Amino acid sequence: MPEIRFQIRWSDGTQDSCYSPSLIVKEYFSPNTDYELEDFVTRSRTALKIASDRVEAKYGRPCGLALGQLQDIEEKSKQYVHLPDPKVRVIGFLE
Repeated sequence: MPEIRFQIRWSDGTQDSCYSPSLIVKEYFSPNTDYELEDFVTRSRTALKIASDRVEAKYGRPCGLALGQLQDIEEKSKQYVHLPDPKVRVIGFLE
């Protein structure tokens, strides 16, 4: 399966490189685009769950890296919910 990373910038300017075992994230995110925090988390949840399901269909078990990445995104997003208009920018993809 083709793996991909997507580079993001949180509301405070910090950046993360996020992992997906599938290119499905390209269907949910566009480079150089800002997403409302809740929308970003929802899109991440959907895309990474699909990616994990694809791994499970092929190898017989879910992708721990994809599910771990989702957990990291969900946890880190909690730091920004108190902000007036939190956004996450998808900077681009690293293939």
